[in-house]
Amino acid sequence: MTGDALTTAAATTAAPATTTAAEDLRLPPVAPEVLAAAVEALTTRLRKRLDDAVEQYAALPLHPAPDQGAGAAGAVAVRCGEDALVTLTPGPGGAVTEADQARCSCLLAPRCLHRTAVLGCCPLADPLADPPADPPADPPAASPAPEARAASEHPAPAGESTPLAVTPSAVTPPAPAEPTPAQRGAAEVLWTAAAAVLAAGVPAAGAVPQAELLRAAHTARLAELYRAEAAALRVVRGLRGARAGHRGHRTADLAAALRELLLTTALVRSGPAGPAGPGSAAGPAVLGSARRTYRPGGALRVFGACREPVLTATGYGGVVTHLVTEDGRWLSVADVKPGGAARARGAAAAPLALGAVGLDHAQLSRGALLISGATLSADGRLGAGRGVRATPVAAPAWSEGPVAALFARPLAAAVAERLAEDPLGDPEQTEPLRRPVGCDLVLLGAAGDAVLARELDPATGAPHGPLVRLVAANGHPELAHTANLARLAGRPGLRVRVLARVDPDRAATLRPLAVAPVPGTEATLTLPPHWQGRADLGYDLLQGAQLPSAEVCEAPATPPASTPPASAQPASTPPASDPLADSPLWRVRRQVELAITGGRRAVIESARNGSAATDAAALRRTGFRTAADLTTVLAAAADRRRRDVFGRLGDPDDDHYAQTWLAAALHLTAAERELVRATWQSA
Repeated sequence: MTGDALTTAAATTAAPATTTAAEDLRLPPVAPEVLAAAVEALTTRLRKRLDDAVEQYAALPLHPAPDQGAGAAGAVAVRCGEDALVTLTPGPGGAVTEADQARCSCLLAPRCLHRTAVLGCCPLADPLADPPADPPADPPAASPAPEARAASEHPAPAGESTPLAVTPSAVTPPAPAEPTPAQRGAAEVLWTAAAAVLAAGVPAAGAVPQAELLRAAHTARLAELYRAEAAALRVVRGLRGARAGHRGHRTADLAAALRELLLTTALVRSGPAGPAGPGSAAGPAVLGSARRTYRPGGALRVFGACREPVLTATGYGGVVTHLVTEDGRWLSVADVKPGGAARARGAAAAPLALGAVGLDHAQLSRGALLISGATLSADGRLGAGRGVRATPVAAPAWSEGPVAALFARPLAAAVAERLAEDPLGDPEQTEPLRRPVGCDLVLLGAAGDAVLARELDPATGAPHGPLVRLVAANGHPELAHTANLARLAGRPGLRVRVLARVDPDRAATLRPLAVAPVPGTEATLTLPPHWQGRADLGYDLLQGAQLPSAEVCEAPATPPASTPPASAQPASTPPASDPLADSPLWRVRRQVELAITGGRRAVIESARNGSAATDAAALRRTGFRTAADLTTVLAAAADRRRRDVFGRLGDPDDDHYAQTWLAAALHLTAAERELVRATWQSA
């Protein structure tokens, strides 16, 4: 995407999308164990044809299912042949969770190719569902163990309290526990399946290897290895996206999911090593949590900050409204249900399920609530139990109240706090990293898929600090993020107040969620009164009349001498040094991702044609000696084969190969995170 691509990409977003009844039909999510059982029931001959059948049936049209009786709402049918009609009837939760909810009319059903291939086309359902709205009874006052466990699993950064107001220093970490035989066995099976997928690579990791991984993930869930199970599901979704060529697929995301899966299973196999973090094999941080639990939160006054549309790979869509308490804690209220982009757009004004307050998410994002009997999860989610009572109250502007404190804090300090999270921790338990940050910025123009900006000094109003890149929080064409950024990029010199999330994988990058005018200047936004001084970038479409003229937006102050002015540089390249992009770590990432996109054979070929040795030599010359050693060992492990007692070559050692790949991937993740931190500290 070039510098003008932001403006070009806005065309599909600016026009409201319309859908017909036929377009509303979609395949329901399917439980992983249901799909795994269907693949296992196939004969060897049918398994060989499964990948082609999945590709063929994915292009077939969907039809409303024939009347299936009570409880058949949301059922869809796929005509796979003259005598083969596959009918999917999801359960109350909107997913196919039982084998009898997927039926085929052919004579071989249920052990038929039609039924299994259609299930293979469905998105995977996420088994980590929320508990009922009513939280458990209050724990006894003399037994603070539940709160202590929650605080130890989710420590708050310095200067901020945890969602349950428990001081981390006052909590005794839990003692490491020995994994049970069932957990060790499940981890061993899951490691073997993951190592086989890594050795095969995307081209050979079709429906059958994916089903083996799903079966192992279900075994892990039964053994209460929830973090490993979630990682396995992300790997399968990534493999599907890679094989189907989905627009949103990123090889880096698939590599991260496979790294997380191998790391978690390796920790459980190795036994306990500590109370928390990646070194704890049987602690809560490694085992994960099956369901979101809620605890009493007392009386709260919360202020709406912004709304954010949600689109998941499992076929869910909705909205999350971010809230701030009087003491600066971040909370949220979500409305996420089965559906796609249309569901995410429609949920913007969905009624709020919180204490029968009579507000919707649009009103809450610009309002405030006084809540009694509140219930909170460890990640700051507000519960909606019968005992919760909420009353609307007056809400201050962003320039007042607790939200104003976000913009008074230096951006570098807030970002450093977010990036202090362990990059190798549970990706589903990174609540501090997901907390938004606030800052006042001056925009410099577009570069690639980003809008360049600098932070404004609160005292002088002059630009200072590192160059900041603003990237769309969600690039889906039916959401307003990309169109709004394109509109903002067309006014260099514009001053905006931004509420954004830090991108931990890109150099000095923010994902803006909402914007507001900067007080005390004319070169800023002029928003409609009913927006109450802020615009949610995922929902509120900015208009040209709401931006100041080009004459008012004078050129911003000249950047430091080491950085040429943005206007003097090509729009397709960043106008400032990027330590992450300039470092030779791209050579390590190429080897790590090559192992996934091409499989073990691609790594062997890289070692034999000399490219792996060239990468290692370049890494050593630039001081990355550990990275050079790891890539060398990875190339050697790929070509390593065991021999039997007679010296004959045997099967490749997938276990050793997976270990060396994991070591290289872990080192790459830690090194890149350090370079990202450095980009926020450079001037």
